[in-house]
Amino acid sequence: MSSILKFIDSPQGPLYLVGICLAVIIALYFFNNPLRHNSQFMMRRFVNWFPLGMTYAFLCMGRYNVIVAKDALTAMSKEDLGIIFGVGTWVYALSFLINGPLIDKKLGGKRGIIIAAAGASLCNIAMGVLTYLILVKHLKIHLAASFSVLSAAIKNKKSYGAMSIIKVKAYWFHVRERGIFGAIFGTLISFGVYFAFDWGASIISMTKAVPSPTGGGLQHFLHNIFVPAGSTVDATWAVFFIPAAILIFWIILDVWLIKDTPEEAGFPHLDTCDASSGEMHIEFSVLDLLKKIFASRLMLLIAVVELTSGVFRYSMTEWYRTFGKEKAPVEAAFFINHWGLLLCLFGVVGGFSGGIISDKLFQSRRGPPAALLCGMVLLLAGVMASVLFSQPVTVGWCAVLIVMASIGITSLMSGTAATDFGGRKATATCSGIVDGFAYVGSGLQSLCLGPITTHHWQWWPLFIIPFAIVGLAVAIKIWKELPAATRKYIAETEVAKV
Repeated sequence: MSSILKFIDSPQGPLYLVGICLAVIIALYFFNNPLRHNSQFMMRRFVNWFPLGMTYAFLCMGRYNVIVAKDALTAMSKEDLGIIFGVGTWVYALSFLINGPLIDKKLGGKRGIIIAAAGASLCNIAMGVLTYLILVKHLKIHLAASFSVLSAAIKNKKSYGAMSIIKVKAYWFHVRERGIFGAIFGTLISFGVYFAFDWGASIISMTKAVPSPTGGGLQHFLHNIFVPAGSTVDATWAVFFIPAAILIFWIILDVWLIKDTPEEAGFPHLDTCDASSGEMHIEFSVLDLLKKIFASRLMLLIAVVELTSGVFRYSMTEWYRTFGKEKAPVEAAFFINHWGLLLCLFGVVGGFSGGIISDKLFQSRRGPPAALLCGMVLLLAGVMASVLFSQPVTVGWCAVLIVMASIGITSLMSGTAATDFGGRKATATCSGIVDGFAYVGSGLQSLCLGPITTHHWQWWPLFIIPFAIVGLAVAIKIWKELPAATRKYIAETEVAKV
C-alpha cells in the first residue's frame, strides 16, 4: 500500500494512472460489441466520440477552475463561492430549455459542441483577464457578482456540450450498447474533474511569482509566459487561460473529425431501437420536444433521480477540499493533494459499474443500478456524518465514493435513460433537461451549504441524506421501465437464440 501511495505522490504518477485508465476505457469500448459491428464501423465511431468526449472533458475543466482559483483569491469567501457556483449551475439548468430544442431541430451535435467549446474558451479568457486585473491592478469590484456573471456564461455554453455529446451518441449507439457509452460519458466527466482540480492546482503552483527550484521545463515555460518579469504576484490567471487554449485545439479536431450520424460518415442507417424508432419521419415542434419531458411521468421521475445525483456530487466536489483544509489539513492531505485524480479514477469505476450492471444484468434497464447507487450514497452519508470530526481518512473515502456513485447515476439517467426514452429526435432536449435537474440540485446545495458550513460543518453530510432516500425510492419506482422498441428487440433476440 505504501508503494502505491508513493507512486501516486510522485510527479508523474497521477498522469500515468490517468493514461492507463484511458487505455482501459478504449479497450473496453472495442471489446464491448454486442451488435457485432464490423471493425471499420467501430474504428470510425471511436474517431467520432473520442475528440467529442475530450472536448467535453475540458469543458468540465473550464467550469470547475474557479473553485481551484478561490485559494489565491483570498477575498472570495465560502458564501461568495456558493453564490458563484449556485448562480452558474441554475443558469446551466435553465439553458437546457432553450439550447436542447435548438440542437435537436437546427444545430445538431457537431455544431453544438463547437459552439460550446468556443464560448467556454472566450469566457475563460474573460475570467483570466478579470483575475489579472484584481490581483495586479487591484481592481475594486463586487467579486461574487462579477464572477457569477462569467460563471453563468460558461455554464450556458457548456450546456451545449453536454447535449451535443449525447445527441451524437444517440445516432451511433444502439440501446443495448448505451450502458457502456453512459459509462464513457461518466468517465469524461471524471477526466474533467481531474483536469480542473489536479492540473489546475499544478498550473497555479507552476505560475507562482517565486518558482520552485525543483520545477522542470514545463514550469519554466509557463512561468515565462504568464508571470511578468519582476512580478511579486502569483499568476493565478493562468488557470483560466490554459483551458481556453486547450479548447481551441479540440475545436479544430472536432471540425475535422466529427460526423453527426453514421450515414454522414458513409455507413448504413443504424436503427438504435430507442423511442424514436418508427418516428424518424416525424418533425417535432419545440412544444412537442418539451412535452417529451414535462408531459411524461417517467421522464420526470428520471429527472428527479438526476436532481438527487446533482446534490450528491456537488456537495462533495465543491466542499470537501475546503472542509479538509479547515478541519484536518494534515490527515486529509492525501485527499486534498490528489482530489482530482481520486474523483477521476473512482468516477470511472462508478460510470462503468452502473453501465455494465445495466446492460449485462438488467437488459439495459437503468433503474436497478441507479437504485443500488442511491442506496450506497445513503449508507456513505450516514457513516460520514457519524465520524465527521473523528476519522478524517474515513470521511475522505466516503466523499470520494459518494462522487463515484453520483457519477454512475448521472451516466445512467441523463447520459442514457433520457436518450432511451426521449429517442434520437428529441435526445438533446430530453437528456439536456434531465441533466439540467442535476444542476438544479447542484445550485440548491451550493446556495444552502455555503452559509450552513460557515456556521457548522455537521450539517454537510446530513444535508444529502433526505435526497438519497428520495433518489432510492424513485429509482425503485422505475425499476422495470424499458422503451417499447427495446423490449421488442430483446424479445426478438431471445426468440432468435431459441
